[in-house]
Amino acid sequence: MPGSAQDSTRDADRDTGGDGDRPVPGPSRRTALRTAGAAASAALLLPIVSAAPAARADQPPSGGTPSPDASATTLQRAFAAAAKEHRVPLSVLLGVSYLQSRWDGHRGAPSVTGGYGPMHLTDAFTALSSAPHHSQGTEDARGDQARPLRVPEASVSEPRQLPARLRTLDRAAELTGLSAAALRGDAAANVRGGAALLAAEQKRLGLSTSEDPADWYAAVAAYCGADSAAAAAVFADDVYDVIRGGAARTTGDGERVTLDAAPDVAPDRRQLRSLGLPDRKRDPHVEAPDNVSCEWIPAPYEQFGDNDYGNHDLGNRPLSQSIDYIVIHDTEGSWDTTIKLVQDPTYVSWQYTLRSSDGHIAQHVPLKDVAWHAGNWYVNAKSIGLEHEGFLTAPDAWYTEAMYRSSARLVKWIARRYGIPLDRQHILGHDNVPGTTAGTIKGMHTDPGPYWDWAHYFSLLGAPFHSTAGASGGLVTIRPDYERHEPVYTGCDQAGQECAPHGSSAVRLHTAPSDDAPLVKDIGLRPDGADSTTGVNDTGARATTGQQFAVAGRQGDWTAIWYLGQQAWFRNPRKRPTAVGAKGLVITPKPGLAEVPVYGRAYPEKEAYPEGVPVQAVSPLPYKLLAGQRYALGLKTQGEYLWATTFDESGHIVVRGQEVYYQIQFGHRVAFVRAADVRVRRSGR
Repeated sequence: MPGSAQDSTRDADRDTGGDGDRPVPGPSRRTALRTAGAAASAALLLPIVSAAPAARADQPPSGGTPSPDASATTLQRAFAAAAKEHRVPLSVLLGVSYLQSRWDGHRGAPSVTGGYGPMHLTDAFTALSSAPHHSQGTEDARGDQARPLRVPEASVSEPRQLPARLRTLDRAAELTGLSAAALRGDAAANVRGGAALLAAEQKRLGLSTSEDPADWYAAVAAYCGADSAAAAAVFADDVYDVIRGGAARTTGDGERVTLDAAPDVAPDRRQLRSLGLPDRKRDPHVEAPDNVSCEWIPAPYEQFGDNDYGNHDLGNRPLSQSIDYIVIHDTEGSWDTTIKLVQDPTYVSWQYTLRSSDGHIAQHVPLKDVAWHAGNWYVNAKSIGLEHEGFLTAPDAWYTEAMYRSSARLVKWIARRYGIPLDRQHILGHDNVPGTTAGTIKGMHTDPGPYWDWAHYFSLLGAPFHSTAGASGGLVTIRPDYERHEPVYTGCDQAGQECAPHGSSAVRLHTAPSDDAPLVKDIGLRPDGADSTTGVNDTGARATTGQQFAVAGRQGDWTAIWYLGQQAWFRNPRKRPTAVGAKGLVITPKPGLAEVPVYGRAYPEKEAYPEGVPVQAVSPLPYKLLAGQRYALGLKTQGEYLWATTFDESGHIVVRGQEVYYQIQFGHRVAFVRAADVRVRRSGR
C-alpha cells in the first residue's frame, strides 16, 4: 500500500529519489512521514487474531439435522443440515458462503472486517479486543517495519457502538441460541448462524421461505451489509452467478464442498427495492464498468505552500503517455482508514480502493491523471493503481471472493479500454515493481504478498495460466496449486515465528536442487551477500504464479530458472507440478558482451531532454545479466520521462527518446535492459 508501514514516506511512493529522478521544489515532500496510524482518525484497523484451531464439526450442533448423504464431507453435511433446518435453499446458502469465504473457516481467524467462519459472521468488537497489542515489526528483507500496528485508532468500549454490518454474529446468536464462541469457532455452528440470518431477513421482508432460490434475491443482497442498492445488487448478482455456474473446492481444512450448477435460476431483482437502500446515481466522474458498484471519493489536487502540492499530478493519458500497467496493492488498513488517507493532500494517492466485505469500489483519481502509488516514478506515470482492503502478513484475514470478482471485472474493463494485455508482465503486484536505483531497492513495497491468489484472479479475468509448451519450450510459467501449496513463511506476527499454514502463490528458490540448499541471494536487498530468508516480506528468493522464466536446467523433481543473474532451483515434481511449460521470446546478451546492465526504469538518453528539464540519470541496478543467461521478454518500449513538478499542469513535459528498452522478468520484480545490449530469440532454441 502507498504509505503503509512498509514504506511510510509520501516521497517514496511519489519517488522523489536521491539522484534527480523526481525533483521537488518544496521541503515537505522530503520530510513528510505519513503512517496509516498517524494520518487517520476515528477509524478501525481490525487486528488479526492468532486463533486456536477451530473446534471439529464432526457432529451437527444440538438441534441440527444431519444430511442423509454419508459420503459428503462434514462441512457439506453441515450446509445441508442448516439449509433444511432454516428452510433456506441449499444453493443460496452455499452461494452466499462462497462469495464471503469460498467456504473456508480460515482456522477460526477473523477477516479484515472481523468476519468469522464460512458464513463470515461479523464480530468486529471481539476481533479488535482479542488482538495482542504488540508493537510494529517483523523480520523482512528490508530491515524496516512491515507489519502495521494493530491498535484501534478510536476507542470502542462495547459492541453496540459498531455498525450492524460489523456485528452480525450477535444477531445469529440470538436467532439460534448458539454461543458466540461456537459461532466463531465451529464451522457447522457458523453455517447454522448464516442460514438463520438469511431466513430471518426473508421473514422480515414478508417473503415466503420458498424452495426456489430465485425467490431469495433480496435476502441475499442484504447479507453483505452493503450501504447502497448498487453494492447490494452486485453482491447478489455474483451469488446467483455462482449458483448458475456451480462451484467445487477443497478448503484449507481439506473439506471438499460442491455446489451443483443450476443454469436456469433467474432471480427476481425487483425485490431489491424492498431493502430500502439508497439508490445513488453514479457520479459522472466514475470510470468503471456497469457490473460493479463504484462511487467517486476524489483525492485532492491541492497546493499548500512552499511550492508544494498533492496528492497526485494532472495528466492527459493516454494521449500524453500510454498506460501500460495495472498495479495490484493491498491497503494494510481498513476501508475507513484507507478512504481517509487518500483524501489527505499531503499523502499519496491511487486510482481505486476495493472493499473486502462486498467488493464495493471507490475511485479517487481520474485515469488520465498520474497517482503516486508505485514507488517508481516511471511506473507511476504509466500505470493505474488498485488498493484492496487487506493485510499481506495476515493470511487468514482473507481477500473475499466478492472483492476478487469485483476487482477482476474492473481490471478487465480497464485493460480493454487501454489495450493492456492480461498477463503478469502488465498486471503487476506492488511487490513486482522494481526499485529505481540501488539505494531504493530495500524500501520497495511487498504487497499484496505471497497469499494473493493470482491463479484464481486470472481465471476470473478470463486469462487462466496453462501450459503452452512441453519440456522443450524453454520457459516455465509458475503455477503451484494454491490450496495445497503451503511453503513455510515467518514473521507474520513476530520475527522468526512461523506464519499460520496457508495456500500460497509463490515458490521458493534455492541455489541447488535440494530443500537443504541455501536460498538464492538478492544482492540488491542484501549488499553484504547474506542469504535470503523465509520472511513473509522477503522477496529475494521467490517466484510467483503467472511469472515466466527461462529454464536453466532440470534434475529429477527440480527445475532451475535464470533469476537475478544466477541459477535458481525450485521443486517441480511431475505428479504435483508447481510450474507449467511455456514458450515465447527471451533476451540474452549480444555476442561479445560478458554482461549487460539492468535498470529499474526506462528513461530517455540525455540528448532527448529539452532545455530546462534536468537530465535524469539512468542508474543501473546492482545486478548483472551475464552471457549465456536468458530472461522472458515482457514488453518493448521507448525511453520516456514525465517532468511534473509544478502545480500548474502547463509546466508538465513528457520527454521521449530514441533509446529502446525491453522489460524482462528478472527476479521477483520486473526490470529493464537496453535493446542495444541484447538480442531477442525464441525460447525453445
